[in-house]
Amino acid sequence: MSTVSGVLAFLLEIGVYVAAGWWGFTRRVHFGLRLVLAVCLVALFAVVWALFGAPSAAHPLHGATRAVLELCWFGAGAGAWAAVKGRKAVLWFCGAWLLSTVLELAFS
Repeated sequence: MSTVSGVLAFLLEIGVYVAAGWWGFTRRVHFGLRLVLAVCLVALFAVVWALFGAPSAAHPLHGATRAVLELCWFGAGAGAWAAVKGRKAVLWFCGAWLLSTVLELAFS
């Protein structure tokens, strides 16, 4: 993986965490529940990525299962961005994700 691809992939991962937490915090419930929801969503995403998606994952996925994980992972991030910031944010996020994927395939 090239340095640019790795940095972009890391920034996209952070973007998923930010979007998930932001989405949880913007729900129309009591402040305490919003805070708990935001923290729990970020923690859930972190656990899933640590187990299956990270380069040092406990149970790394490959091939088609890796593709499904990434589609679900980044798709959820895109959905969260759509909910909190709208269509323009989703287009930027998906464009960056596509670029990252192309770079990863080109340099792997």
